[in-house]
Formats: sequence, structure tokens, C-alpha cells
Amino acid sequence: MLRRQPRWAVALPLVIALVGLSGCGSTGTAAPSDSAPASAPAAPAEATTVTVFAAASLTGTFTELGKSFEAAHPGTTVKFNFGSSATLAQQITAGAPADVFAAASPATMKTVSDAGLAGSPTTFVRNKLEIAVPADNAAKVDGLKDLTDPKVKVALCAEQVPCGAAAVKALDAAGLKVTPVTLEQDVKATLTKVELGEVDAALVYRTDVLASGGKVKGIAFPEADKAINDYPIAVSAKAPAPGLAKQFVDLVLSPEGKGVLTKAGFEAP
Repeated sequence: MLRRQPRWAVALPLVIALVGLSGCGSTGTAAPSDSAPASAPAAPAEATTVTVFAAASLTGTFTELGKSFEAAHPGTTVKFNFGSSATLAQQITAGAPADVFAAASPATMKTVSDAGLAGSPTTFVRNKLEIAVPADNAAKVDGLKDLTDPKVKVALCAEQVPCGAAAVKALDAAGLKVTPVTLEQDVKATLTKVELGEVDAALVYRTDVLASGGKVKGIAFPEADKAINDYPIAVSAKAPAPGLAKQFVDLVLSPEGKGVLTKAGFEAP
């Protein structure tokens, strides 16, 4: 008689065969291991925006240079913050992210440098004051002395901003005392008072008179030579985009940059 084999004895060869196939397959994909190294983190994207803090009197020229910079760097955006140099310096020292700072005076740049937030500054242009009057000059202003007449309404920049500090120097050099009807926080706001006919005259930069496109008339005066403002520019020490910042500064200092600035009435340093 034939002896019947146990069921486990019949199934054992099949189990062994299946185990052998699962361990020897040459084309199979190994299961991921918990100990496999993690993939390397993606490289950070390159900065595509350069943020420039610049004195209000640079609005026209820097806007033009910004467009030129963007054309030469496809995909890059130049973001501007124009205003009083003193206000911009306060914003930077308070932590505002800036790549470049272009100030209308060494004193306002020093505020940022002393806080360790600016690289070595370079003076790139100079600017001087003129008397701005409405095109019709109804008050018949001819020189600085006319601004002392109480009947003449005068606008000045506040003394703590560069155009205001320059006005104080010029008036002191002439030995004159002027009582303004308004003190503005930057040169553009001061010029606007003349353009709107709210005042008879203002002390603003020559470049702003030219930028008005004939809305105001500029009157030169000799004491302006004693109150010329140097304009420094620097890459911020904590620039979010230091590479782009340096390239923008290089553009400002280049022949192209100098051409745009001198055409607007700025003087070479």
C-alpha cells in the first residue's frame, strides 16, 4: 500500500521555489530602504529683484537707468523707493531691505554707514540749488534777497533733509533770513508747491527745475556755489541681492550712467 504524504510536505517545494524567485530576480526594483540617503535640497533661486533706495531728486534719472538695467538683465526687476534721504536712511537703519542706497548728502549716507549697513560709498554726482518760481513769476523774484520780503510766499525743504540743509547754508552765506510758509519733507514736494501756484518761490535743486518741463522757471544765485551737495552711492551691507546691487551701482558709475545724470543737470564730482 502507498503511504499518503502530509499536506505540508507537498506544499514545501512550491514555497521554496517562490522564495528563490523573489530573491534572485535580476530585473526587479528593490524596495526603498529607510536608511537610503535623502535627495539633496534644491539650490536657492537666484534673486531677480534689486531694490534701490534713492533721493527724490534722482527719480527721473534713476527710473531711466532702471529701465536700461532691466533691458540688459532679462527677467530682472528694479524696484525703487524714492524719498527724502534722511527718511530713507531711517528706514534702512530700522531694517528695511535695500540693495542700494543713493543719498543726496554724505551726512545721510553716514547715518547708514555708522550703523554698519552700507559698503564703501562713492560720490557719483553733485547738485546745486536754484530759486524756482512759477512761469509767470508774478512776485517778480530776481534773487535770493527777494525771498526775505514778507509778501513773497516761500517754500523750503525741512532742515533735516539735504535740500533743506543746503538752503540753510546758502542763506547763511548770503547773510539772509527767510521765513517760509511751509517746510516740506523732500525736494519734489517743495517743487510741487511752486508748480501748483501755492507759493511764489522755493529753493530746490537745479535738476528739479529742469525736470519740471517748463512748469517753473529757475533763477541761479551765486551763494548756491557754497551749498553744493555731493551724492554718494553704496551697496547695502545686508543686500538681499548683492550681485545685482553691485551691477546697478556699476551702471550708475559707467559712462552711460554719467551721461544720463549730466543730461539732467547734475555735475560731475
